[in-house]
Amino acid sequence: MDERAALAVLEDELGPVGDDAAVVDDLVVTTDMLHETTDFPPGTTRYTAGWRAVGASLSDVAAMGGQATAAVAAYAAPEFDEEELLAFVRGASDVCERVGAEYVGGDLDGHEEFTVATTAFGTTDAPVRRSGAAVGDRVCVTGTLGRSAAALELFDRAKLERDDGSGDWSGSTETDANERDAALERANELFRFEPRVGAGRALAPHASAMMDSSDGLARSLHQLSEASDCGFAVDAETIPVDDAVFETTETDEAALERTITFGEDFELVATIPETALEAAQAATTVPLTPIGTVVESDITIDGEPLSDRGYTHG
Repeated sequence: MDERAALAVLEDELGPVGDDAAVVDDLVVTTDMLHETTDFPPGTTRYTAGWRAVGASLSDVAAMGGQATAAVAAYAAPEFDEEELLAFVRGASDVCERVGAEYVGGDLDGHEEFTVATTAFGTTDAPVRRSGAAVGDRVCVTGTLGRSAAALELFDRAKLERDDGSGDWSGSTETDANERDAALERANELFRFEPRVGAGRALAPHASAMMDSSDGLARSLHQLSEASDCGFAVDAETIPVDDAVFETTETDEAALERTITFGEDFELVATIPETALEAAQAATTVPLTPIGTVVESDITIDGEPLSDRGYTHG
């Protein structure tokens, strides 16, 4: 059973569980778990891990149109290294500071692999859910897509192992080492996304539905479609592909494919009535790009079916 099947079981037991975060009165709360083997490629610094893990939960608050207030994290590892632990906390604190929230602590535990569970809190008296899209609305995304896909390619290029898997780079040149270091530095930079809390707050009065793109654009559209009982007609040329994707893929077609399906970008995907689009774009300080239109049924890109592909846990 993968994550989506498990969610279906839980929905039968608990009721609707489809939004990015829960809202209790005016409190927004969400939790995430990330593992070294699935979420932090070799070369990911603990600072980046702290930023990214806490940022993922802050992104869920953003998707509800909430103002993030605080975050906590449970940090588990085979052993506690002082430098790594402090780097993690500094990354977590810095991403909170970036969006006007505060990192207020957490828990420590021993575990066979580096694992992080994060929880973020926020407030809103008017949450934006996934279920409000209406035919004729424009579907829009914030920022650019594909940063994480480009980062993973750079992490792969920098893997410190020989073809025989020995991990022995004693024969490598200084140029090799410099290139690996540069690739890792760039990969970590791309991995440290900015949670769109400010954009979410700005879009909340205008958006009919909203979520983040953690599972990829294609899957996000399918999830919005299911929640709002609608379809989408997307124009591929309008999708804002990050420049880093073109730098790490060989063709424009490959770049678009990675951008649409990889996920983990944590941008916002929102539907906005045509009459409110101009005001929504003026309200946010990050780019807001219309990429298509809400239609009665089916999800297409340039008239062709857009399959439900993206990131799935489990």
